[in-house]
Amino acid sequence: MRIGIDCRTILNPSSGEFAGIGHYTYNIVKNVIAEDANNEYVLYFDYRMRDVNEFKRDNVTVKFFPFSQYGKFLPFGYSHMLISAYLLKEGLSVFHVPAGNVPFTYPKKIVYTVHDLAIYKNPGWFPSQILSRHVMTPQSLRAANHIIAVSKSTKKDLKDFFNIKENKVTVIYEAANVEKIPLKRRKMETVEKFHLPKTYILFVGTIEPRKNLVSLVRAYKQLLNRNANFADVPLVVAGHKGYQHEKFFAEVQEQGLQKQVRHLGYVTHNEKIDLLKHAAMFVFPSLYEGFGIPVLESMAVGTPVITSNVSSLPEITDDSAITVDPGDEQKLSQSMELLLKNPKKCRTLSVRGIAQAKKFSWSAAARETIAVYHKIGKK
Repeated sequence: MRIGIDCRTILNPSSGEFAGIGHYTYNIVKNVIAEDANNEYVLYFDYRMRDVNEFKRDNVTVKFFPFSQYGKFLPFGYSHMLISAYLLKEGLSVFHVPAGNVPFTYPKKIVYTVHDLAIYKNPGWFPSQILSRHVMTPQSLRAANHIIAVSKSTKKDLKDFFNIKENKVTVIYEAANVEKIPLKRRKMETVEKFHLPKTYILFVGTIEPRKNLVSLVRAYKQLLNRNANFADVPLVVAGHKGYQHEKFFAEVQEQGLQKQVRHLGYVTHNEKIDLLKHAAMFVFPSLYEGFGIPVLESMAVGTPVITSNVSSLPEITDDSAITVDPGDEQKLSQSMELLLKNPKKCRTLSVRGIAQAKKFSWSAAARETIAVYHKIGKK
């Protein structure tokens, strides 16, 4: 088969850009081409990707979508009409869209990965996205010959929100990648760079409503109110400012925690892994996740995890983390206190987390994805 993959969400992992949806696309592509030497692969990038050497194989062709720099001026026409016309000339058996939207006018076989349906769960978590919510995503789901869901929770959401038939969806789990990217220039150690103490509580993710950071700040304040000795244990928040991020900063101000709550901004992949390894615990009280990569990464490096008991998170953690109702700030606060006071509990969660994380691998995800290509491409 001749299999095309849309790789535009991959940025520049060799320079340390390695997060979000691009994390999924990068790892799937790297492992698919490592696992499969029989089929022919065509990887499609755009003008932003500077180094494609690591993707080169005898059975892999790298191409750049033409005129991609003009996509920002004519986003709909470029993404759907021009790309469809280009792909039609490529003679693909299957085209995989790992993120974003399917080119509407492309009539051939498509595999489409769905990461989450958070905007349908609660539109208020996002800025207005009427076109995406009511046109782009529904049309992509209809156009796809087969859908990959990254968790059973996401598969259930596809059924609940769109009545997608079960045999059209395959669950293929993501995995954690906690190896550091080898960089040409050594950078200052992360903990030293950010002047962090030996003990700190960590959250990593975009500052946005569904991450539930206002509740985390309130729970942290309760923790300090109960035990003043923890005032030297900061809450460290790493991630860029997303939609309605002002509410988080306003809550920090309201609670008088400007010194105890540290916002680091966006961190690179290597910095994130360092932060996770050195944290006393990772706290992730999200209201909804399609999968929850940061939780799995934390478990993989042996850091105790407190997370929510909703959406995909219990599915990913099993019994390897403390799971709480994300609306229960008191329980969240008590869980943080438990881990700060109980090294034995931390060690138990660490051992369980490492074992649980090993159940998820990118090589397994790649093999299962290749099986989907065969199932659809040979029909």
